[in-house]
Amino acid sequence: MRDYQEEILELKEIVQAHNNIVFFGGAGVSTESGIPDFRSVDGLYHQQYDYPPETILSHTFYRSNPTEFYRFYRNKMLFPSARPNAAHKKLAQLEAQGKLRAVITQNIDGLHQAAGSKVVLELHGSVLRNYCVSCGQFYDLQYILESEGIPLCEKCGNPIKPDVVLYEEGLDQKTINDAVHYIQHAQVLIIGGTSLAVYPAAGLIDYFSGEKLVVINKAPTPRDAHADLLIKAPIGEVFSQI
Repeated sequence: MRDYQEEILELKEIVQAHNNIVFFGGAGVSTESGIPDFRSVDGLYHQQYDYPPETILSHTFYRSNPTEFYRFYRNKMLFPSARPNAAHKKLAQLEAQGKLRAVITQNIDGLHQAAGSKVVLELHGSVLRNYCVSCGQFYDLQYILESEGIPLCEKCGNPIKPDVVLYEEGLDQKTINDAVHYIQHAQVLIIGGTSLAVYPAAGLIDYFSGEKLVVINKAPTPRDAHADLLIKAPIGEVFSQI
């Protein structure tokens, strides 16, 4: 079995040797910032509510019971005090150095941008963007946090919806196309902090045919056996050493 420091050294060498790296990440990237992972042992899916999270975070539930949707959403999905951790910061640094071409994330917290990353493809949207369902007026996160019940548009009085992809909703086609482009052309694909259990997002990995596949995740993933380098550790801890 390989030594952990040997794995870190190999990751350093891979990063140093390539200038076309793409990062594909999930909830595990933000857990070290205090945002719970949906599917981890202590995550949201293991807590008890009147309805399962999958039900509450569905398009049907949002339309039929928006008051309860927003009560759950404010309590369990918004973390305004969260700050970027070592993983977010290192990825932004690698982009600034011309090594990282894009971050493709399943997260909706905006922490990659807060760390300074410029090319961030948000597959599932962002809690930082909210729009009136009628007139399209934009509202920021603070407006949602300060509102009560169903947040309403100040211009037309209609409900505001977060720009996040709910269950039963499709992913943005342009974001998918851009993600496929970056993955197809990458020399190195680093998968980090994701169990690769959420589709169609996880299926984007199939487009990679580059030189090195790196997987960094505490729990097993379906891609472990295909990885050129596999590191089973928290991604912030790993990135703080490269």
